[in-house]
Amino acid sequence: MRASHQDIAVREKNSWASVAVIVGGGVVLALQVGKASIAAPLLRADMGLDLAAIGWLTAVIAVLGMLGGMPAGSLVAARGDRRVFLAGLGTSALGAALGAAAPGYAWLLASRLLEGLGFLLVVVAGPALLQRVVAAAQRDLAFALWSCFMPTGIALAMLLGPLFSSWRILWWSSAALSLAAAASVLLLPPSARGAWRGWRDTGRDALATLRGRDPLLLAAGFGLYSLQFFALFNFLPILLTERMGMPLQTAGLLAAAATAANIAGNLCAGILMERGVAGWALVACGSVVMGLAGSGVFLSVLPDAGSFALCMLFSAAGGLIPATLLATAPRAAPSPARVPLVVGLMMQGNNLGQVVGPAAVGGLIQSYGWPAAAGIAGVAGVLALAVALGLRQSGR
Repeated sequence: MRASHQDIAVREKNSWASVAVIVGGGVVLALQVGKASIAAPLLRADMGLDLAAIGWLTAVIAVLGMLGGMPAGSLVAARGDRRVFLAGLGTSALGAALGAAAPGYAWLLASRLLEGLGFLLVVVAGPALLQRVVAAAQRDLAFALWSCFMPTGIALAMLLGPLFSSWRILWWSSAALSLAAAASVLLLPPSARGAWRGWRDTGRDALATLRGRDPLLLAAGFGLYSLQFFALFNFLPILLTERMGMPLQTAGLLAAAATAANIAGNLCAGILMERGVAGWALVACGSVVMGLAGSGVFLSVLPDAGSFALCMLFSAAGGLIPATLLATAPRAAPSPARVPLVVGLMMQGNNLGQVVGPAAVGGLIQSYGWPAAAGIAGVAGVLALAVALGLRQSGR
């Protein structure tokens, strides 16, 4: 009996080591996304880029994910989760290296497309990897940890980016990080290649996923969360510096702290789900708080310190949503083989929100001022609450 307990302890230890490797790979890829924003002053000084050009260096990754989520899920099902995860890290490393050597903007933008492809492959293959290497009883917490990769990577980019004197050195360093993450993934148990049944059957699987009520709800929920989160956080440094009059360095630290609050929300979601709290209730709570807090920030209903406190609350409560939705995906899939397709569909919703939210809020702020953006936060919160109630009807 003692040996049996020891075997279980060893398996659990190895399982959490695998989770650390997978989440670490996601963090590295999220850092690749965030590095363009923090390197903007260096890029503008070196290449003379305007803000629109800088914006495309970040947006192109989201646009690619908006179109390619389900195809990437099909690739995971056909080729195996670890293979696709490794391919994503390798593609990201290649894109970063090509970007570091870019002689001009067009080359740099093309390299960001490669980095975006790598990011897409990793974020779709990661949940499939977790589902395979983690015991069922540990999956809620494992998915909560996985959902932390994006805010963690972006926060690290904000903190580490200013330490580099050249954006090219930052790009070379990020390429090396991707290669190191790929080497660590080789320690994970290999995945058997899926049985490729041809494009016709793959198309049928995709259509079956799209016809499913729960996968569409999860995609809508992720899209609405992403819309709200990036609508506020893309403009948070500007809000802190222009509306609150803070120095840029202080604004960067506070923005990183607010991003880190999202990590706490993700982890709380995993703990609460392990204790039996229903997923729909967590999504409902996060949606209501995000809608109210986000509206409060844009409307400036509180003094500066209070507005920043609302940002922290917005971020922390919002963290309940992605962790819950990702943990729900395996149960919402029509079959285990279609889990990557469901995750891919969710990533398409996520990236759609990431593109639409900042564009809509930026246009409203430009035309009508900051208070106009409160309407988007409020409407998105109400729609996300409707998604949560739909999940409740499905027993999620």
